[in-house]
Amino acid sequence: MKKIFLFVSFAGMLVSCNSGSDYDATGIFEATSVTVSAETSGKIISLDIREGDTITIGKTVGAIDTTTLVLRRKQLQSQMASIESSRPDIAKQIESLRQQIAQQRTECHRIENMLKDGAATQKQADDAEAMLKILNGQLEATLSTLNKNTASISENALSVNYQIEQIDDQIEKSRIVAPITGTVLTKYAEPKEFAATGRQLFKVADMHDVYLRAYFTSSQVASLRLGQQVTVIADFGGDKHYEYPGKICWIAEESEFTPKSIQTNDSRANLVYAVKISVYNDGRLKLGLYGGVRL
Repeated sequence: MKKIFLFVSFAGMLVSCNSGSDYDATGIFEATSVTVSAETSGKIISLDIREGDTITIGKTVGAIDTTTLVLRRKQLQSQMASIESSRPDIAKQIESLRQQIAQQRTECHRIENMLKDGAATQKQADDAEAMLKILNGQLEATLSTLNKNTASISENALSVNYQIEQIDDQIEKSRIVAPITGTVLTKYAEPKEFAATGRQLFKVADMHDVYLRAYFTSSQVASLRLGQQVTVIADFGGDKHYEYPGKICWIAEESEFTPKSIQTNDSRANLVYAVKISVYNDGRLKLGLYGGVRL
């Protein structure tokens, strides 16, 4: 019995070695995924997706409550209206002074003519010119004050406008939008739950363009190059193996220790290089599926 057991074990090892020799490297199918997180805080109003659904980039798949943001925006709009109403009408406020200055200039010319005819004194002329200077000074001071007030009001209005734009941005970010076209892998939240900023909502991946992350020994990687065409074999277990054309799209610059789940033809190889091989998915490939590479 002992001899039979040893023989069977040895035969099993041969079968394993023969099956393993069909591949130059093995690995796991992966895809580039995007995890969508909440960008604002609030109750989730809707999240109309299920795991396995296909979503299109830019499509709105849910929303977070914006009631507080909308009310805050209305408050800021009222504040903006109040600020704008306090903006001085410079032209109207200085109109009276301009009229006084125009009248005083006329008076100065009249007294100057009278002075030439001897009908007025030099003091009257000097007093008229002094009054004109006073009125011009008042005009400059009033304009300076009004311009400063206007500038201050404009700055306050600009600050409030920035706050309104921030609120608008937060309202826009309350829409939950698909970042890419792909398949929903995992859903982390449900409607009526509270979403804090940064909370993960769902994960999506483009399942059409997947890649096999395989590991090659240093002797193998020396003959690999980017863009090289290879054959990828998807192992569905048993006799179910499907071959796909693949292209090497990335080769690691540094070696790493062989992952425990990966087998290599060279059992002595402790250090291997990760290589990504892009494969077009016909719908059968699944993430985490075991696969091999034949050069």
